[in-house]
Order: sequence, then structure tokens, then C-alpha cells
Amino acid sequence: MLFMVIEEFRNQDARAVYRRFRERGRQMPDGLAFVGSWVTADVRRCFQVMECADVTLLQRWVAAWSDLIAFEIVPVAAGTDTGAALAQDDR
Repeated sequence: MLFMVIEEFRNQDARAVYRRFRERGRQMPDGLAFVGSWVTADVRRCFQVMECADVTLLQRWVAAWSDLIAFEIVPVAAGTDTGAALAQDDR
């Protein structure tokens, strides 16, 4: 399953987040896959897509970063998959 992860850097401190990333990496448990990320121009938020079959892996990853980042996590599906699913209802 895909998840859109919206991160807001606590205290607007992106430097602390990137410092930990350099020192420890993503800190992802096995089975959690990083798909991609995009940071806002003002460096206050990051939008990531993550993938996993077991949501508890995502929860473990969030717990490792929650002191530096506030998270909003939204399960998402690819638009092509949604389109195909909805097309089946048109039959």
C-alpha cells in the first residue's frame, strides 16, 4: 500500500532533520520502502511517498522521527489504479 507522508519540521528546524538523516540514514525497518520526496521552497515541510504491506512498519518509522517531525499520513492509490477500479463500475 502507498502512503502520502506530509512532514512538518518541528520548530521549523530542517537542519536538525537533515543532520540526523546524514548521521543515521532513513531509519526504516525492513519491509518499508521509500518511493520519493519533495521539500517545499520554504523548507518547512516535506512530502514523501512510502510503500509497505504492514502499517506497523510505517508506525515504527514515524516513532523514530517524531521528536523532530510532526506527521500526517494518508493512504493513497495511483490514479491509474483508481481509474481502472471505477471503470469496472461503468459496465
